[in-house]
Amino acid sequence: VLLVHDEEFSAVVAELAAISPEMEAIATADGPAGLAARIEASSPVGSVSGDADGACVLLYTSGTTGQPKGVVITRRNAFFAAVNFSFVGEIGPASVALCDLPFFHTIGLIAVARTTLMLGGTLVISDRFIPARTLAALADRQRAVTHYFAVPQIALALRNDPAYSAAALSGLHALFVGGAPLTQALIESYLDDGVALVNGYGMSEAGTVLHVPIDRRAVQDNPGSVGLPAPLLDIRIVGEGGSDVSAGEIGELWLRGPSVTPGYWNKPAETAAAFTDGWYRTGDLGRCEANGFYRIVDRLKDMYISGGENVYPAEVEAVLASHPDILDTAVVGIPDIRWGECGVAYVVLRPGAVATGEAIADLCAARLAAFKRPARILFVETIPRTASGKVQKHVLRQLHSDETFQRQA
Repeated sequence: VLLVHDEEFSAVVAELAAISPEMEAIATADGPAGLAARIEASSPVGSVSGDADGACVLLYTSGTTGQPKGVVITRRNAFFAAVNFSFVGEIGPASVALCDLPFFHTIGLIAVARTTLMLGGTLVISDRFIPARTLAALADRQRAVTHYFAVPQIALALRNDPAYSAAALSGLHALFVGGAPLTQALIESYLDDGVALVNGYGMSEAGTVLHVPIDRRAVQDNPGSVGLPAPLLDIRIVGEGGSDVSAGEIGELWLRGPSVTPGYWNKPAETAAAFTDGWYRTGDLGRCEANGFYRIVDRLKDMYISGGENVYPAEVEAVLASHPDILDTAVVGIPDIRWGECGVAYVVLRPGAVATGEAIADLCAARLAAFKRPARILFVETIPRTASGKVQKHVLRQLHSDETFQRQA
C-alpha cells in the first residue's frame, strides 16, 4: 500500500499505480522530508509480535536455470545467516562495510547489511556500482571502509579501471567475493597487490555456506577453493545413490541448519523436491579436499554427459579464461547425435584482441581431455548474466537451439 521510490523510477511507479490504485507512492526527490511527514501524520499501530519462524523477506533466486523462485526467509533464517557471516567475515562494532550490491540479493541484504547492523558496525550504502566511485570510497581514509563484498565481475571491473591502485584497497580487512567462479589470474593479480581476494559460497536459500579464512596463506594455498563450512551449518556431499561420498569425490551439496529456508513461496512441489529427510539439496556439485576445504565443481543441471563421461563446464571455462585474449566465457552442453551431448563455448574477446577459434581450440587440446573439449567455439559480444553476475545458461541453450533451427530452416 506504500511505495517509496527514487525520482528516476517515476515512470515505472506510474505504471504500477494504474493497476494498483490503493497504493500510495512517495518520491524521495526532496530527501526524506516527504516520508517523514507521511509517518508523522499517520496513526500509530498496535504492537506486533514477531514469529521467529514467520516469513519476513522473499528473496528471488537468480533464475539461471529458468523462472526465478521466491525464497522464504524467516526471522530465524535471517538472524543465523547473519551470525554465520559475522564469524567468517570477522565483522564487529568497528567494521565499516560499503555495500554496492542490490538488496534483492542475499549478499547485499543479509551478508553485508544485516550482519553489519546487527553487530553494531557502520553500513555505507551506494545506489549502484560505479568502479571509479567505489575505488574513491575505498581509498577515503576518513570513511575507513574495512569490508567490501563483490561478485567476480565487480572485482574484475575494479582491477581493470584506470583509477585502480593497490593503495586504494590497503585499508580493507578483506575483499570478499562470491556468486560465481573466480579465475586464478584474478586471484593472483590481487595477491600481487597485497590484497587477499577471499572467496566464498552461499545462496538465497541458506545465506553464507562456505568461506575461505581471512588469511593470505589460506588464499594462496587453496586457489579456487570456497573454503570451510560456516559454523552453524551441517554440510554433506551426497552421491547419486543418496549416500555420502568419500573425501575428494564429487557429489551434491546438502545443507541443514537454522539459516536454511523452509521453502519457496507458493511452490509446494518445488519445495518438496528441494528437501530430502530435512536436508536442503543445493543442486551444486562439489567435493571436500583432504585438508577440509571445499570446492564447487559446477551446477548439477549444467553438467552434461559426452560419450558416457561427465563434463563439468566450470572446468572448461577455467581453461578458456586463462587465455589472455578472453574477457568472458561460458560453456553449455547441447544434444549431439554421435556423443549424446557436446560442449559449445561462448567467448567474449577483450577489446582489440585477435585470438582465433583455432588458437583457442589448441589451448583446450593442450589442457583438456578430448571429451571435455568444446565442439564449437562461438564469439559473442556479451554473456547473458543475472544482476548478481551468474551466467544465464538457459538463455545460451535457447540461443543455440534458435540458431540450429534457423540453419535447418
